[in-house]
Amino acid sequence: MMLQFLPLACLLFPAAHGQNDNVGSNTLPTIGLPSTSILNLGGDLVPTGTEFSYQSLTSTVTLSSGSLSGETALWANGLSTSTHASSTTPSSSSTSFTVLQGTLQSTTPANATATVNSTSTQPANTQPCNNYPEFCARKYSNITEVAAHNSPFVVPNNAASNQALKVIDQLNDGIRMLHGQTHMINGTLLYCHTSCDLLNAGTAESYFTDIAGWVRRHPYDVVTLLIGNADLVNVNDYAAPLQSSGLARYAYIPSEVPMGIDDWPTLSEMILTQKRVVIFMDYNANQTAVPYILDEFSHLWETPFSPTDRSFPCIQQRPPGLSIEDAQQRMYLVNHNLNTELTLAGITILAPTVSLLNETNNVTGPGSLGETADDCTDQRHAAERVVERWSRPPNFLLVDYYNVGAGSVFKVAAELNNVIYDRECCGMVPSTAIPLRRNSVLLASTLGVAIVSALV
Repeated sequence: MMLQFLPLACLLFPAAHGQNDNVGSNTLPTIGLPSTSILNLGGDLVPTGTEFSYQSLTSTVTLSSGSLSGETALWANGLSTSTHASSTTPSSSSTSFTVLQGTLQSTTPANATATVNSTSTQPANTQPCNNYPEFCARKYSNITEVAAHNSPFVVPNNAASNQALKVIDQLNDGIRMLHGQTHMINGTLLYCHTSCDLLNAGTAESYFTDIAGWVRRHPYDVVTLLIGNADLVNVNDYAAPLQSSGLARYAYIPSEVPMGIDDWPTLSEMILTQKRVVIFMDYNANQTAVPYILDEFSHLWETPFSPTDRSFPCIQQRPPGLSIEDAQQRMYLVNHNLNTELTLAGITILAPTVSLLNETNNVTGPGSLGETADDCTDQRHAAERVVERWSRPPNFLLVDYYNVGAGSVFKVAAELNNVIYDRECCGMVPSTAIPLRRNSVLLASTLGVAIVSALV
């Protein structure tokens, strides 16, 4: 039996954050909802059913990607204005270059050049890669980055939003993984949350175009895109918007499939080749057909999806059945976006727990991002918790409303990376946003649901 529902009316999420931490209005406008037993307002369900399959690769396939091999230290000055660039090796004559090798600060100002000869010592790097000079010499797989959960879903007055700031602000503030759910509607790929009737953030091509423009203007940054293929669309259908947007030209093609934890290049190598956008897709990736769209679960695993447990256990959930040994050879993503599950009139509603954002995004304290990161790496609270731990920090911290906490999520990542976060955060929340009242997780009395009909 399928149920058809009237629009939800007056859904209110109170918040416990400060006056300057607006997450946006959470008044849900009148909308039509899909016929489903579970309504997701910010959260996402663990995919089930035989149509959602996970690739199982028993051998490694070597590809011809044209990527650099070995440690790359130099970047020619002309790189920032050219489409493609190659490395420059100093000779006995004077050579002007920018160093990308990740050593600590020197007296040479950032973005400056230096002149050396064969007998001089190479200057220390001051050019940040992904905001830190130390990252330039690190492998892509040896860095923890903050990821925006459902990055495009920034729609004022829509309770299905997960972020308050748009993608350019996200990138400017330091977000380096952008996650989002796509749907195919009338032959066009759209970023929609659960249903395009619930939240429609526009075309995938428009979103990709915004990212491509930012990448072009920031030649020393490596960005990761995690595409949720909710409708199991053929991977070839993503190639056209990626190419039309200009993002595909920066897409990284791995040297082999799958890439193990130690197989990834350094950020310097990716920057030198200008192949510095890594694109993952959760389902239906085919790297033979589209080599720059990587199968997510062949390369990384995730902790529990759409968590409702404030303890955020650091255990492997997707892909299912992965052995500890295999998990140790992959990167991993921590889902640290708290949701509340409610059942009203037979409908299960999964919604962001915005009332606890200040705690969820915090550096310390119960249910905080910092505590979860510590549990994953067994740095603290080892005696108090019985959870599966890993020998290294997570690669990605997937959060809602990253701006709540004034940079706290970036401080957690910096501590894991052994660097100091000293940037200002975060971008301006749209003026239409209003502070949310502090109270319980959800004022259920404001939620009205009427069943129109039962279809047998």
